[in-house]
This record gives sequence, C-alpha cells and structure tokens, in this order.
Amino acid sequence: MKAALLYRSKTVLSDGAIVEMVIWKVPRPVAGSHHAYKYSLFYGYEGQRVVAYDNERGKGDHRHIRGHEEGYEFSTVDRLIADFLEDVHVRRQHGR
Repeated sequence: MKAALLYRSKTVLSDGAIVEMVIWKVPRPVAGSHHAYKYSLFYGYEGQRVVAYDNERGKGDHRHIRGHEEGYEFSTVDRLIADFLEDVHVRRQHGR
C-alpha cells in the first residue's frame, strides 16, 4: 500500500492568515508515532508559524504554539483536527 491523501485544505483568511491541513494514511507509522497517519497542520502568516501540528520523522506527534514545541497525544484524525482548530481559535481571539 502506498500513502493515500485523506484530507487537504488551505484557506487564506481576510487578515492574511493561512490555515492549511494535510493528512495522509501511510502503510506503516512514521518513526516516533504509533498510528498510520502522517500529518501537517499549519496556522500562521507568510513567514510566521503561530500554531502547527505534525509528526515529523523521529520526533513523533507534537505541536508548535507560538515558538514552543510540546508533545501531542494523537487519538483520531477527527480529534486531531478539532484540537488544531481549537488552538487556532484561541490564538485568533488573543491576537497573533
């Protein structure tokens, strides 16, 4: 089985902020993760990451919030998207 794209979306908001989500189903877990998904979720501005979730090879599941990196407990794709969008919502309420 090859990697299969499950979800891709990119939205540019009225203030120029970018919300982009890409999720793949992969044949085996990415090194450091224990599930069959590879993902990259981004919220920020050109040249500025505000919120990002990803599972980079060797690092496993983690998120970036305003320059701070911390582990993320992946459970489902739906929960991943909901958690990401909640973090985006919080950051938008409190400014960049």
